[in-house]
Amino acid sequence: MLLIIIILIFYCPAALWLFLYGINNYYMIFLFLRKNKKESSTNQEFLKLFWSNHGKNRLPKVTTQLPIYNERHVVERLIKAIVNIDYPKELHEIQVLDDSNDETKSMVSDLVNKYREMGFNIKHVVRRDRDGFKAGALNLGLEKAEGEFLAIFDADFVPDKDFLYQTIPFFYERPKVALVQTRWGHINRNYSLLTIAQSIGMDGHFIIEQGARAWNGLYMNFNGTAGIWRREAIIDAGGWNFDTLTEDLDLSYRAQLKGWKTKFLFDVVAPSELPIDINAYKSQQHRWAKGSIQTAKKLLPQIYKTNETLIKKVEAFIHLNQYMVHPMMIILALLSLPLIILLKPQISSMSVSLTMIIFMFLIFMGAFAPTFLYIVAQKKGYRDWQKRCLFIPVLMVIGCGIAINNTKAVLEALLNIKSDFIRTPKYGVIKRGRNILVKNYSLSLQVFFVSEILLSAYCFIGFMQYTSNKKFVFGPFLLMYAIGFLYVGTLSIFQKFSEKIRC
Repeated sequence: MLLIIIILIFYCPAALWLFLYGINNYYMIFLFLRKNKKESSTNQEFLKLFWSNHGKNRLPKVTTQLPIYNERHVVERLIKAIVNIDYPKELHEIQVLDDSNDETKSMVSDLVNKYREMGFNIKHVVRRDRDGFKAGALNLGLEKAEGEFLAIFDADFVPDKDFLYQTIPFFYERPKVALVQTRWGHINRNYSLLTIAQSIGMDGHFIIEQGARAWNGLYMNFNGTAGIWRREAIIDAGGWNFDTLTEDLDLSYRAQLKGWKTKFLFDVVAPSELPIDINAYKSQQHRWAKGSIQTAKKLLPQIYKTNETLIKKVEAFIHLNQYMVHPMMIILALLSLPLIILLKPQISSMSVSLTMIIFMFLIFMGAFAPTFLYIVAQKKGYRDWQKRCLFIPVLMVIGCGIAINNTKAVLEALLNIKSDFIRTPKYGVIKRGRNILVKNYSLSLQVFFVSEILLSAYCFIGFMQYTSNKKFVFGPFLLMYAIGFLYVGTLSIFQKFSEKIRC
């Protein structure tokens, strides 16, 4: 009995955390739906009014910053897209903030010289070292920038020609707008099951969560790219810091704590390339998870001291700690099997009561929340949403599979274990075709793939134990864990030892 109590001390809070996280998903959906139509129509009316009163000769100067590091596969595509943006040349400065130590640097030099001869105000900014990584490069660019506003694009983005015309006007919609963030698109969505799953997950964040937060006065984050900052706001907030791995999340919160406002444009989509390698995806998720918890530790004490509403503070807590769901998932995965074994005698003699029915219903509603959020996101974002929704189970499986990877990131943040900013490799891949060698850009294989495969076997044993006792409430979750850990673990091995990518 004592052992059961000890297990429940860990099990119940983890289950409660996941349940509350699910309830918050429903809240995000509610906030999004109540403002979506009004926001879109208001934005269209404002743009129409703005352009009826402003000519192109009355626009502000903009600096577009391109922070890159070893991007030989995509840098030409990126720079070409930026110089093709429709904006007066004399009002558009382009900074290529190049920290590369491979042939990318010479490629950029040639491209910059080429476009400068064509009349573009484009500059190749090189540092002696990578101090501060991306944040350090952006700080240097900020010091040298000519523009009043700073557009930022990572190397895997291909913005449309009218990007600046669709975004710059909204800095004049209301006072103190620090940031205009746009939605990410996915140019290689259909490359594999992994990229399809990622696109659905990204859509849940950009279509639902960003709109819900920005349009309802909650804290919204800059996503590091495909957005524009007011230079004054960056300086006022203290510039780009690199004491966390998510300098974008950190700065956006610090700016809002200073009283600056944010704007999210649901209808402006910036196409980008999704990671096609599972190890690159895990590295990206690890950086985002660790950086989010680092930012939570850094800024939540300041947020609590503000005069903001309780609900805004609670939402900030949930937002910054969202990756805590992964340690909670691991706890449930590890404790479910011993719990069912120890409770087997009691469960066998237990009748199905009203309390038990309510309990099972609440568990189901909490677990279904993320799926429902993704369904709504696909419906609001795409005409073929029903076809896209068929792949949501793939996302759920992979989301379970990376739980060990992200739990490691969370623990490192909580224990103040420092690590470098590891870029996500980009290969310029849109669809399958010929092979390209990626050995020099591939990431090292983390030994955690062993624990992923072992935990997969453990969860499958738990699933069999549940079903053999005809207790099917938790069984499907363990099966999903088992499949997810097996998929992520085996794919990590397979893609690491393959030196080629089909593109």
